[in-house]
Amino acid sequence: MIILGLILLVLGFVLNVSILWTLGIIVLVVGVVLFALGSAGRAVGGRRHWF
Repeated sequence: MIILGLILLVLGFVLNVSILWTLGIIVLVVGVVLFALGSAGRAVGGRRHWF
């Protein structure tokens, strides 16, 4: 999700489309929060490990 957020941010900036910029920020923040929770050892989405 972090990579997708960065891609949307760059596309929104290059193409000057504000909705892509906004979606990129939202996806990036959600990705960072989920990454932080997962690396702290908390279960994300009811699972501790993804196989």
